[in-house]
Amino acid sequence: MNGQFQRAVLQAEDHIDRVLQQSRFALKEREVGRLIQVSSGVARVRGLPNTQAMELLRFENGVMGIAFNLDPNEIGVVLLGEESDLTAGSRVERSGRVIDVPVGEAMLGRVIDALGRPLDNTGPVAAKERWPIEREARPIIERAPVSAPLQTGIKVIDALIPIGRGQRQLLLGDRQTGKTAIAIDTILNQHDKDMVCIYCAIGQRGAAVAKAIQRLREHDALKYTVVLVAAGETTPGLLYIAPYAAASIGEWFMQQGRDVLVVYDDLTRHAHAYRELSLLLRRPPGREAYPGDIFYLHSRLLERATHLKDEYGGGSLTALPVIETQAQNLSAYIPTNLISITDGQVYLSPVLFQKGELPAVDVGKSVSRVGGKAQLPGYLDISGPLRLAYSQFEELETFARFGTRLDDATRQSIERGRRVREVLKQDESSPLTVFEQIVTLQALNAGLFDPLPLVSIKKAGLRLCAELAERFPEQRRRIEAGKRLSAEDKQHLLAFAHAALESFEDHRHEDA
Repeated sequence: MNGQFQRAVLQAEDHIDRVLQQSRFALKEREVGRLIQVSSGVARVRGLPNTQAMELLRFENGVMGIAFNLDPNEIGVVLLGEESDLTAGSRVERSGRVIDVPVGEAMLGRVIDALGRPLDNTGPVAAKERWPIEREARPIIERAPVSAPLQTGIKVIDALIPIGRGQRQLLLGDRQTGKTAIAIDTILNQHDKDMVCIYCAIGQRGAAVAKAIQRLREHDALKYTVVLVAAGETTPGLLYIAPYAAASIGEWFMQQGRDVLVVYDDLTRHAHAYRELSLLLRRPPGREAYPGDIFYLHSRLLERATHLKDEYGGGSLTALPVIETQAQNLSAYIPTNLISITDGQVYLSPVLFQKGELPAVDVGKSVSRVGGKAQLPGYLDISGPLRLAYSQFEELETFARFGTRLDDATRQSIERGRRVREVLKQDESSPLTVFEQIVTLQALNAGLFDPLPLVSIKKAGLRLCAELAERFPEQRRRIEAGKRLSAEDKQHLLAFAHAALESFEDHRHEDA
């Protein structure tokens, strides 16, 4: 009798469990805490003992936050939304997942925030996957050497400071020196090159971001670009997670075997946001009030840039971090950190910018530690003499300013250097093909621009590029395929350049 009763009880319990599981009123275990303090984008929470680091927490008003500090008695939370409706005593729940971002092909052409929410008024993002924003960098055993070039379309960079796919190349300089312009021009030059681009705007003014998006739209570059925006007026929490979200989106494409370019514009404001959060959460300050892990903050981000071996997909992720210097101080804390992390830097000088020498790249302070191994062979014959002529010119120009009497050889070096500087000038949104760059720079090294006055050099270079359109398809194909030109091809191209520049000079005299 007792056995029958026990079986009946068990059957009843099983029936109740099945009903509860099928019912919309089924009981679910939830871990709930309480908000004890909130201010300036951070909050303190108690009562969630099983919370993971970087886990998303949900507050009563729907605002999400990240578990940032896991202290014995409380949790320091970085808010990802407005705190105006939050009060002490509010309920806080665990989400059970670390912070992530949508990834996939659906991201292309979209403008999103750091959480993957759309900002372009074209509907929700139809992504099928979500990846954590914090991911381990690929191990060394999976990485291949940087061997393919990333062409920016900018003569001075592609010839003298080359960038390879999978490299980390720093863009730095004072404010308003053209850092963002170079980054956007690099994205524009990837048109029809099967390259995915991600532009991550961190702490930028809304007007500046809108201008950059408009440039991408005008040149039909949004179709292969993801724009991730954490504008200056957003919370510090969104500024902090933005570059990591961009890296995860890029890594998804890299894992599919694609080549990816990620621009972080800029990491100076990212460091400021992290310092603000750290001080509010009472982390110990160090040099310039930055926390001790500020170096690790950026190194773990940029270490995710790489070129994978073919057996691991063969994709690449190239990082172009941007930082702002103060009064040309390259030895400040954040610039020196990032210079030591990256594989080279392109330094933009405010002095050159004020003189109208655009792009204002200071060749003497810029370097690429990897890209030369990935540079197309067509550049190898011209980059060495070009850099030597430009370096000698910069040194001699200093003495010429004092009215020193110069011999003919020195005067000739200065005149050649001035023409090198003029030829390297380039307008914004005017990228050049590899073939146009190489022919122009070959003509420069051969002295074909020497007879022209300085004021005509830029127009002459544009005229030469226009004349090259649709000509020499075989030589063009050979250069882009990574092969060196024969001596006969070089002579043929120089003869054509000589005729084109002579024709320009004749037209100039006729116009005069």
